[in-house]
Amino acid sequence: MKTMSKAFVLFLLIMIVGLLALSLSTNTREDQKFQRIDYWQVRWQAQNTFTAKPWNDDQNAYWTSSQLMKDGKPVNSSSAWIRIPLPELNWNTSGLLIRELQGKHVIVYLDDNKIYESRRGYAYEQNQLLLPLTRDDSYKMVYIWVESAREKIGLTKGILIGDYQDILTAYVSSDLTDVVIGFSFVLVALIMAFCSFFLEGQARRMWLSLCVVILALGLLVVTYSPFLFTFYPYGDRVYTLLFDISLFVLVPAFYEFFESVFGQGYRGLIHRMKQAQYIYSALCLLALIGNALTHDRYFKIYYVMTVLIFGVFMLIGLIMFLIMTLRFAMNRNRAAQIFAAGFSVFALITGFELIWFYIQDGDYKLVLWKWGVIFFVIALIAIMGRIFAENRRQAIEYSRQLELFNNELQRSEKMDMISELAASVAHEVRNPLQVTRGFLQLTRMNTDDKGREHLKMALDELDRASDIITDFLTFAKPQFDKIDLLDLKEEFSHIENIMQPLASLQGGTLAIDIPDGLHIRGNSSKFKQACINMIKNSIEALRNEGQVTIRAWQEEQHIIISIRDNGAGMNEQELARLGEPYFSNKTKGTGLGLMVTFRIIEAMGGQLEFHSKKGEGTEAVLTFPLVEPV
Repeated sequence: MKTMSKAFVLFLLIMIVGLLALSLSTNTREDQKFQRIDYWQVRWQAQNTFTAKPWNDDQNAYWTSSQLMKDGKPVNSSSAWIRIPLPELNWNTSGLLIRELQGKHVIVYLDDNKIYESRRGYAYEQNQLLLPLTRDDSYKMVYIWVESAREKIGLTKGILIGDYQDILTAYVSSDLTDVVIGFSFVLVALIMAFCSFFLEGQARRMWLSLCVVILALGLLVVTYSPFLFTFYPYGDRVYTLLFDISLFVLVPAFYEFFESVFGQGYRGLIHRMKQAQYIYSALCLLALIGNALTHDRYFKIYYVMTVLIFGVFMLIGLIMFLIMTLRFAMNRNRAAQIFAAGFSVFALITGFELIWFYIQDGDYKLVLWKWGVIFFVIALIAIMGRIFAENRRQAIEYSRQLELFNNELQRSEKMDMISELAASVAHEVRNPLQVTRGFLQLTRMNTDDKGREHLKMALDELDRASDIITDFLTFAKPQFDKIDLLDLKEEFSHIENIMQPLASLQGGTLAIDIPDGLHIRGNSSKFKQACINMIKNSIEALRNEGQVTIRAWQEEQHIIISIRDNGAGMNEQELARLGEPYFSNKTKGTGLGLMVTFRIIEAMGGQLEFHSKKGEGTEAVLTFPLVEPV
C-alpha cells in the first residue's frame, strides 16, 4: 500500500514537471520562431479622457522608455499612450501579437489610422491583440491608447512579430487548451449529475458535491482564459459573472465533499468551517448582484470582499484540508492517501500562486493552477471509484453472509420440524418393538437351529431399529442430564480404547495427539458419542492402510479439535449436504448419526465444520469455548 501511494505521488510530480517543461519549451520555440520586441515608449496622462493624437506632436520629451512597464504607473495617472516602432517586415502578410495588454478601454492606431478599439464595461482587463500587417507597414509606428483605474496598466509582456498564419496558429492555440480542459470538466460533471438519479442518501450527497466541484472548476478554467474574451467578446460580461459565481460555489461544495468522505473532523472543525464558508459565499453572491446592478460603482469594495478576503478564506481552507488529509493518510486511510496525493499537488500550486498574487498586489496572472486542478479532479474521481468499489464489495459480502444465514435458518427450521416428529413418533414405536423383541427371545428358546437363525436375524434388525429410534430421541432432545468439566486427554483416551480395534480391523491406524490441560464443559457420554460417530465415519472411509489423526490445541479463548483422515473424501455437493436427514455415503447409512453429532456439538456450545477434497480425505473441525479448571 505504501509503495503504491509513493508511486502515485511520484507519478503526479513527474506529470507536473513534464507539463511545465512542455509549456516552457513551447514558449521557447515561439520566441525562436517569431521576432520579439521588448522595447517601446510610453506617455502617461493624468486624465482618463482621450487626448490629442500623439503623431501630431513632434516633441519627444513627453515620451519615456519603458521595458515591460515594470515600474508601474505614476500617481494620478489612469491612462497612457504607448508607441511601438515596427521593424522591417519580411513577410507578405505579417502579424503583430500582443500577449497581454492591461486596460479597460483600448484604441490602436497604425500611424494615424485607427485599426482596433475595445471598451469593456466590466472588471476583466486582460487583452490579447493580433494585428494584421503587410510589407508596406515596415518602419511605421503603432500607437496604443489604454485606460484603466487599476494599478496595473499597459503592456506586461513582450510583442511577437512573424508570418500571419504562423502567429495566428500560436494565437489561437495558446489558450485553447484551457477551454478544452474546462469544457471537458463541465461535460464530466453533467454526466455525473445525470447518474446521481440512480443513487440515494449519503452516496448521492457525496456524488452531487463532487459534480458541483468539477463543474465549478471547469467553469473557472474556461472563464479565466482570455480565449472567450478574444474570439467571443459579446458574452464578456457573462464570462466574468460566471467566473465569480463558480468561485463562490466551488469552496463550499468542496467543504461538502470533504465532509462527506472524511467526516466532520476534529471537534467538528470541518463542519463549522463549511457553515462559515456557506455564509460568506452567500454574502459574496449578494455583493456580486449589487455590483452588477450598480455597474461597478462600488467595485473596490466588491474587490476587497471577493478577491482579498475570499482569497484568505481559500488559503485557510487549503492549509486545513492539507493538514487533515495528511493526518488521515498517516492513519492508513486509503481514500485519504489518494486524496492527499492529488490535493497536495493542487494545494501547493494554488497556494504558492495565491501568495505570489498577493505579493504582487494582484498584478500576477494565475497560470499553473489549472494543472493542479487536473490532477486534483483525477484524485477525486479515483476516490469516488474506490468508495463505490468498496461499497460493492461490502454488498457482495453482505449478500454472501445473508445467504449463509438463510441456509442456516432453513436448516434450523428443518431440524426443529424433524425433532418434533421424532419426539412424537419414537416413543410410540419403541414400546411395541421392546415387547416384540421379548416374545421373539422366548420363541427362540423353543425353536430348532434353523428357526433360531431366522429369529436371530429378526432380533438384529429390531436392535438396529431401536438404535435408530435412540438416535431420533437424542436428536430431538439433546439436553444433558449432567454437565461436567471434561478433560480432553482423558476423554480421548477412552475413545481410543473403543475405536482402536475397529481401525485395526479396517486396516488403518488411529493417531491421537491431545496435550494436557485442555478442558471443555459438557456431558461426557454425549461428547464421546459425537466423537465416536465422526471417528467411525473416518475409519470406514479409509482405503487400504489409511490413518485417522486426532489433534487438539488452544487458540485464543477456544479449544480446536481436528479429526482428519486420508480416505476417499467428498466433493462440494456431498460436503454441502452433510447433516441432512437420510443423506449418507454408506450403503446402509441413514444420515441420522451425523445429525445427532451436529445437535450434540451445538448443545455443548460448540461448532462443527467439515473440509474435504475428493481423493485426499476429510477433516472435521470442532470448536468449543475454553474452560479454565477451578
